[in-house]
Amino acid sequence: MTNSTTNEPEPSDSLKTFGLVHKAFRKRAGLTQEEFAPLVRYQPSTVASIEQGRRLPPRVYVERAEEVLDAFGVLRAAAKYATRGPGLASWFRRWADLEELAISLYTFENRLVPGLLQTEAYARTLFNEQLPVLTDGQIEAQLNARAGRQRLLTERPNSTFSFIVEEYVIRRGTGGATATRELIDHLLSITELRNVELQLLPMTRQGHAGLDGPIQLLETPENEWFGYCEGQRSGQLFADPKTISVLHMRYAKLRSQALTPEDSRSLLEQMRGAL
Repeated sequence: MTNSTTNEPEPSDSLKTFGLVHKAFRKRAGLTQEEFAPLVRYQPSTVASIEQGRRLPPRVYVERAEEVLDAFGVLRAAAKYATRGPGLASWFRRWADLEELAISLYTFENRLVPGLLQTEAYARTLFNEQLPVLTDGQIEAQLNARAGRQRLLTERPNSTFSFIVEEYVIRRGTGGATATRELIDHLLSITELRNVELQLLPMTRQGHAGLDGPIQLLETPENEWFGYCEGQRSGQLFADPKTISVLHMRYAKLRSQALTPEDSRSLLEQMRGAL
């Protein structure tokens, strides 16, 4: 396994501090990153990113590292002050932390292509259109943060990712014809991964179970389920079993209403050929 930190968010001082403390305890234990990674059930690339201050350490990771390294509670204490640098909205950070752990992630979108599937050109268009207007530095921070999240698709091959997207989201042509061609090529490529599934909800369907808006669900390694819904300037995390049950019910119905993954790929290829 290789370690890639390309396009990751710039490290914050608190993350770099945690990474240095973590590295010191790992070396004190006489372990390399490759030897340490399986002990906490993460990949060496994740360990490297955390020690470089480029990734917020998940709570479960910190607890496992504490036990393996016999760190006297120091890692646990340092993790309380570790925060991401600019790039992720404050209300989204808790969900992003849970994404790092997820063994299953379900996403329905009827507004835009989900962030985990976006290309740089597509994402840059979205950030360029934001109001209030973002500075060039803010846009780059947003792009880096988004690219950092997208590593989940390839770095967590045992996690399953399911996406349901309205057909017209692709047909809108955000960013122009060139950006749309690039986006479709990317979607066709990323869905070749065995752990990534994309279904398009066809425009011919006049009604569906997602009319109330986007849905995100994830399952943690402890088999806990969380939901997340995002608005214009806010986001809400759900853990209530009744709410999660409703979101599961709607997502299951959407899966039956959307095209199959195979038919979705065929539709994407048709769209690509028409551009």
